[in-house]
Amino acid sequence: GALNFNTWFLFVQYACCFGVELTMNNAAALYFREEFGQSTESAAAIASIFGWMNLFARGLGGYMSDKLNETMGMRGRLLVHTVCLLAEGVLVLVFANTPNLAGSIVVLVFFSIFVQAAEGTSYGIVPYVNPPCTGSIAGIVGAGGNTGAVAFGMGFRQLDYKQAFIVMGCTIIASSFLSVFIRIKGHAGLICGQDDLVIGKGTLSVPEPEEIGEEDEA
Repeated sequence: GALNFNTWFLFVQYACCFGVELTMNNAAALYFREEFGQSTESAAAIASIFGWMNLFARGLGGYMSDKLNETMGMRGRLLVHTVCLLAEGVLVLVFANTPNLAGSIVVLVFFSIFVQAAEGTSYGIVPYVNPPCTGSIAGIVGAGGNTGAVAFGMGFRQLDYKQAFIVMGCTIIASSFLSVFIRIKGHAGLICGQDDLVIGKGTLSVPEPEEIGEEDEA
C-alpha cells in the first residue's frame, strides 16, 4: 500500500480535510475570542458549531460518493471528492476575510460541512486503491490527518490568523487538483480513462471464505 502513489495523494488530501478539522478544533475558539472580542464561553460555544456538523456531514460525503459511483463510477467519486476539497479551500479564504461575527458564523457552518464531507469522500475512494492492502492504505491516509494538523498548527503559531487561514485555504485548493493524478487500476480517472467492464460501477466484492474441511478431505 505504501508503494502506491494514490495512497500518498489521498494522504495529502486527508491532511487538508481531517487535518483542518483538528486544527480548527484548537484554533476556532481563540480566533473568535481575539478577533471578535467574545468571552471565552461564547467563543467556545461558537467554535463548537464546527464539531456539530460531524453529526451528518461526514456521512453525507460518503453518501454522495456512493450515489455518483452508481452513475459515473470512480470518476463520480473523484469528482465529488474534488468539489468538496475545492469548496472547503474557497470557504477558508472567505472565512479569513469576513469582517463581522454573524457572517463568520454562517461561513463557519458551510466551511465545516465541506471539511467533514471531504473526509467522507476520501474514504469512499480508499478501499478501491488496492483492495488486498486496504488496511495499510487506510492507516496511512488516516495518518495524513494528524500530519496536516501538525503542519497547519505550526502555521498558526508563526503567522497571524488571517495569514494562517490564507495559507491553509490555498493549500487545500492546491490539494484538490491532486485528484487528476489519482489513477486506480480498472477504474476511470477524473478526466481520462474508462471503468473496466468487469468491475463496472459496482461496489467491492468480498471473497468467499475457504472451506477448510473440504480442503482437508482432498
